[in-house]
Amino acid sequence: MEIILYLSVAVLAIAFAVLVYFVAQTLRSVQKTLLNVSGTMNDVVKQMDGITHETTELLHKTNSLAEEIGEKTQSLTPVFNSVKGIGDSVQRVNQSLEHMSQTVVQKSERHSDEIAKALQWGEAAIELWHKWNGRKAKRHQND
Repeated sequence: MEIILYLSVAVLAIAFAVLVYFVAQTLRSVQKTLLNVSGTMNDVVKQMDGITHETTELLHKTNSLAEEIGEKTQSLTPVFNSVKGIGDSVQRVNQSLEHMSQTVVQKSERHSDEIAKALQWGEAAIELWHKWNGRKAKRHQND
């Protein structure tokens, strides 16, 4: 019976040694995985530092660009005011011309009968003049 006891202890020792071996293998595998994860995390940290640096530079450039645009907009305000003034002046001139043309149309409508009579008298005078010149030319030919 003692042999069974020794044998049991030997089997138990062998089982414990196998268990320790596989636990050691597992821990080595976990160690390699953790080293890879650590390296990956270091790379991610470096990339994040680079992205943070680039983002900060981009933010500074954007802020300076916004300031520049603000300054340029302020410098263009007098130009826009001048253009508005010119537009207002042109509008007033157009209104004046429209008023003048309406006045001319109204007056011409009032005097259209007189104008028609004047044109008829003018045509009659031109006809008489042509006839008179025609007769005068015939007299000179006959003479």
